[in-house]
Amino acid sequence: MNTCSSHPRVSWIILIIVGLVAVLCTSANAQGRVSGRRIGIVVDERLSVLRDSPDLSGKLLRRIGRGRAVSITGQNRSRDGVLFYSVKVSRRTRGWLQKEALIFPRRAGDDERLLRLINASAEFDRVARARIFLDVFPHSPLRPRVLLLFGDAAEQAAVRLSHDASRRLNAEEMQANEAPVFSYALNYGGLDRYNRQGVRFAFDRDQRKFHYEGGSWREVIRRYPRSPEAAQARSRLAAIVAKIK
Repeated sequence: MNTCSSHPRVSWIILIIVGLVAVLCTSANAQGRVSGRRIGIVVDERLSVLRDSPDLSGKLLRRIGRGRAVSITGQNRSRDGVLFYSVKVSRRTRGWLQKEALIFPRRAGDDERLLRLINASAEFDRVARARIFLDVFPHSPLRPRVLLLFGDAAEQAAVRLSHDASRRLNAEEMQANEAPVFSYALNYGGLDRYNRQGVRFAFDRDQRKFHYEGGSWREVIRRYPRSPEAAQARSRLAAIVAKIK
């Protein structure tokens, strides 16, 4: 066996493999940088229909859920003047989304537009859209206002959740299992979707009512102590503490 001739061949193979890996990594990094500059977040699921063409009559492929990030690859305006973005949802899923369904973390004015949408929303929709704002715009000057709105929406939700839980949690069933009654309340399924948005509730055992625990209001006081919202946040926290003592 000629080992001398096999060594150069192996070396060339190794060099080729290393070169290919380097090229692929460079390409992947470049693509990541490009898509990273053009990421949109779905905020209005009423408009987030992924279509096969940039037209409102285009075939529906799927509806993209609120909070989903998509990569923008192009844009086109339909004959009736509606602007669509060509988007990549996953490796296998692409299509066209209406412009107004999305906000962009780095586009000027999109924080204001999302705040208007939050103000026009109600109940869980307001909580979910406020959560998106807080995640996407960490340095927006509107953040104290949204933190206050987030907490207010959570406390309003607590009223309805208290009513729903009192109807659905059966006293006899709870007593039969010997678990503390308050533990059933804090495990109530209606809290789940709020919990996923970062909302935590306290439970008043005497009144058997939920209250928002005040995390967003505390953040206003801690991070924006001189803002007009800070005084309102302190007032709201004091009211909650008085209720659950």
